[in-house]
Amino acid sequence: MAFHFIVKDKSFYRKVMTIAIPIALQSLITIGVNMMDTVMLGSMGETQLSASSLANQFVNVFQIFCMGLGMGASVLIARFWGMQDRDNLRRTITIMLRLTLLMGTLFTLATIFMPRAIMRLYTTDDGIIDAGRRYLRWVVACYYFHGLTLTLTLVLRNVGLMKVPLYTSIGAFFVNIFFNWVFIFGKLGMPRMEIEGAAVGTLISRAFEFAVIGGYFFLKDTKIGYRVKHLFMSCGDLIRDYIKISIPVLISDGLLALGNNCVGMVFGRLGENFVAAQAITAVVQSCSTVVIQGVAQAATIVTGNTLGEGNVEKTQHQGEAFVALGMALGLVAGGIILLIGHPVVDFYHMQPETNTIAYSLMFAQAVIVFFQATNNVMTKGVLRGGGDTRFLMVADILFLWVASIPLGALAGLVWHLPAFWTYCCIRIDNVIKAVWCIFRLRSGKWVKKVSRAETLKLDNR
Repeated sequence: MAFHFIVKDKSFYRKVMTIAIPIALQSLITIGVNMMDTVMLGSMGETQLSASSLANQFVNVFQIFCMGLGMGASVLIARFWGMQDRDNLRRTITIMLRLTLLMGTLFTLATIFMPRAIMRLYTTDDGIIDAGRRYLRWVVACYYFHGLTLTLTLVLRNVGLMKVPLYTSIGAFFVNIFFNWVFIFGKLGMPRMEIEGAAVGTLISRAFEFAVIGGYFFLKDTKIGYRVKHLFMSCGDLIRDYIKISIPVLISDGLLALGNNCVGMVFGRLGENFVAAQAITAVVQSCSTVVIQGVAQAATIVTGNTLGEGNVEKTQHQGEAFVALGMALGLVAGGIILLIGHPVVDFYHMQPETNTIAYSLMFAQAVIVFFQATNNVMTKGVLRGGGDTRFLMVADILFLWVASIPLGALAGLVWHLPAFWTYCCIRIDNVIKAVWCIFRLRSGKWVKKVSRAETLKLDNR
């Protein structure tokens, strides 16, 4: 079967860019916030920078779980939006929000009662553990705000409401920078809180985001028309469909989160210099891949909408075009990393050993990002939008836990390989998945019916 790497319909590319560009800009703003945190705390030394980086590894677990809940729901939401079935769309949102609140409660309790135990997962350095504990003490209040904002943002994107989340992120960017400056350095009469000040700035910006996104979604939006009362609506007959699609996504993203934390544990045991270098290079990698993440989410939405319209052949051709987009974006991202990597590392004025490690990590990221781009557009976009979530769950479990984590641990902790090879071993799953997912796309087996409502509609045509 020949691949169709180009879709001749220009409206396809317009739709992809209309969705992807606001998502990419929003991601870039979020990265800008993280970068400012890194720059401000970097002036306090490696210990506080490393502590905030490792503490946020745990916060990222929550974020990935919420993204799993939201992206799983997005598969159904995109289909129901394509079918113009608002009742089932609202019920999907209700299930998603209930699970998000439950997840927020679990992480809040864990952070309140076990902050030191959490930090000990990532490092044995008592100084970093104590600084990270102080950071987590303030971040604990963020879980509900951030979880609801993340999931509601995904819903808004699925129905074409891109501007509200984007403008909110722009506002949150300035809110975060201002309050970081105030509390980290003790400005305007406030106490100098250093690493705790960064957490306070994050808390205030998360509360701001939820106030705007939540206020718009629950009080003003008329496209979906979802209100607080819908949180209590009956969803029994949709739960099975939601579980069938969303639970594999949640497990897949949850295992990815745990896997990334295992990677963080490996990094944490390679020394303070390695952790600091990783914190710096992660910012560059994130900046270079924002468009990739935007295209991946656009692929989920476009694929789901097209399948909701019942056009399977068109969906297959669009999926093949997304492969080409992923490869092209991977090449561009690798070039960006090579271009700006050294100047960014030099900007931080870290110890020579930290700089040397960071240079090596930059080069490794430039190589891996080509495969990561192709992999992400397929796994987080096309195949997920097609409802092939069980296959993706197996792929994540197999390649992350059987290949990446064991090889990464051996490379860094046993073989003591250079930073370049250690990073390549840790990210080898991106290479394997990129190849495997292309074969899956060619098979055509990735297109699934995701709900009984969809089956009934198609059968009645």
